[in-house]
Amino acid sequence: MKTERQIEIIEVALELISEKGIQGLTIKNLSKKIGITEPAIYRHYDSKTDILIAILDSFSKNTQQIFNNELNNSDSAIEKIEHLFTKHFAAFSAKPSLVSVIFSEEIFRNEPVLIEKISEVIRRNDNMLISILTSGQENNELRTDISAQHLSTIVMGTLRLFVKKSRFLESSKSLPEEGKLLVESIKRIIIKE
Repeated sequence: MKTERQIEIIEVALELISEKGIQGLTIKNLSKKIGITEPAIYRHYDSKTDILIAILDSFSKNTQQIFNNELNNSDSAIEKIEHLFTKHFAAFSAKPSLVSVIFSEEIFRNEPVLIEKISEVIRRNDNMLISILTSGQENNELRTDISAQHLSTIVMGTLRLFVKKSRFLESSKSLPEEGKLLVESIKRIIIKE
């Protein structure tokens, strides 16, 4: 369980990333924005990397809960996928700076622990989505001429690119609003005719 100060540090770190990019997240900038000394930050986190790990862990926990909720409900595979998209759009809309962290594996190239964290989230989410897609194929809801693994790549890749474009191109429409239209397109691609 994180302390109030640790949660504050994570929240302010996300604000800094949103304002200045991932490069703007420094212990100095963080301590200045919170109004505490740098050593005070180090009492809660050993490094910037540890703060980023905490952000990734928090995101991982939230996405795992979203996927578990969908895996355990009795909705159709299409409804589950729609819920997954909607909930992720809402999360990224509420905290846009998450996009800069979650989809920054190139920036983390020299930090194996961060690459491993992101890889762990991707693997777990991919496996859960494949499970939903396989179930949809077995129930004759989804097309079977494309493997569940490839459908998962199509669905997750589309989500990822869409969220990144929305974040960096700053669409005039909200992510959840635009996302509804995207979900309809995804459904047309994966539903069995």
